[in-house]
Amino acid sequence: MEMQQVRYFLALSNTLNFTRAAEECNVTQPALTRAIKTLEDELGGELLRRERQHSHLTELGRRMLPLLQQCYDAATSAKSLAKAVQSSDVAPLNVTISNSVNIALLVSPFTELFRAYPGVHLKISRGSPTAVIEALKNGEVELAVAGPLGQAWDRLDTWPLFQEGIELVVNSDHPLARRNEADVALSQLAGEPVLSRIDWETSEDLSRGLSAKGIAPRTAHEVETDQDLLALLEANAGVGFVSMTAPRSPNVRRLKLRDLDVSRIVAVYAVAGRHRSQVAMTLLNLLRSTDWSTFGVSEPA
Repeated sequence: MEMQQVRYFLALSNTLNFTRAAEECNVTQPALTRAIKTLEDELGGELLRRERQHSHLTELGRRMLPLLQQCYDAATSAKSLAKAVQSSDVAPLNVTISNSVNIALLVSPFTELFRAYPGVHLKISRGSPTAVIEALKNGEVELAVAGPLGQAWDRLDTWPLFQEGIELVVNSDHPLARRNEADVALSQLAGEPVLSRIDWETSEDLSRGLSAKGIAPRTAHEVETDQDLLALLEANAGVGFVSMTAPRSPNVRRLKLRDLDVSRIVAVYAVAGRHRSQVAMTLLNLLRSTDWSTFGVSEPA
């Protein structure tokens, strides 16, 4: 199997049209058709059912698509990585990270990126889930790292990175913090002023979970970031909820929620069908290959 065959198949799976796929790959249609036929012979079956206006991938084609896409991306990344090692050319890369994602998690992949691209010019922006989606839509960034973005836009490519739980956070002097238990029952939150997050990816799931248990939190204050939440917690302004990997403070204690199982999946996002630079592809593959278990999180369900 040759990478050229894989590239032709990926273009064909996107267009479902031999003529347009050949134009996209800058080859003649007969050459592309021969390459696809050779690939089908090697894989032992048809990849595309040819039905004029209704051509579609076969079951084999659908199963092979993610595997061949990953194979092609890895080969492309390896090639660009080797080239980057020999070059110090400036490579700009714009990335947006959700307010709810701790940037400290990304130190390792960023370190590897800087080694591969000594001349990379990284521009990182922060924002709410809404701002993250808008930045991707408008082409302001190539990649985004955020919690669940839902079905806000159907052109998002999504690569789940890890799954993490949600915990309760209180001031160290709060009565709940002075207990010996490491967890807390939801009933113990009755009447507690809750610090609410503005446009947080996990807000809806958390609200549904609390409502299902008959808990209606009393919102005390609203904040946008984990840092602002910690500041108000240190001022003992209420209690709050954070993800497991959120920044920590020596003046704040974390408690497990005994009878509520709420978690979120953090993923890397890009716009489907949009060209990605080699440096963006390298960072994408570094993020996908990172061992996140060192942060106490789990593989995405």
